[in-house]
Amino acid sequence: VQLQAFGGGLVQAGGSLRLSCAASGRTLGNYAMGWFRQAPGKEREFVGVISRGGGATYYGDSVKGRFTISRDNAKNTVYLQMSSLKPEDTAVYYCACGSVATTSPNMYAFWGQGTQVTVSS
Repeated sequence: VQLQAFGGGLVQAGGSLRLSCAASGRTLGNYAMGWFRQAPGKEREFVGVISRGGGATYYGDSVKGRFTISRDNAKNTVYLQMSSLKPEDTAVYYCACGSVATTSPNMYAFWGQGTQVTVSS
């Protein structure tokens, strides 16, 4: 599976941004999809995950209530809607797919290249 994340950019604190992750090579509906982020000097952080069919989602504590993951399997695309953004949300955001919906990055077999999100104060 080849994943491409896009939609990042510069946004002011309190603003919103939607990231997309498009897949090619295989049907995305066969995989759970996770979003992770990594800020400079920090470890990769779990953001959220959505199940194969989209019926279940789970989020990291730092984004819960502000971020929403959705998917359109017909378009082979997963989305990360980010609202009420904070400067501490600044990071490179990655999408990944795996056979299990989990918070552990080690369980995801395929990764996108990442897209930069910068939140200014």
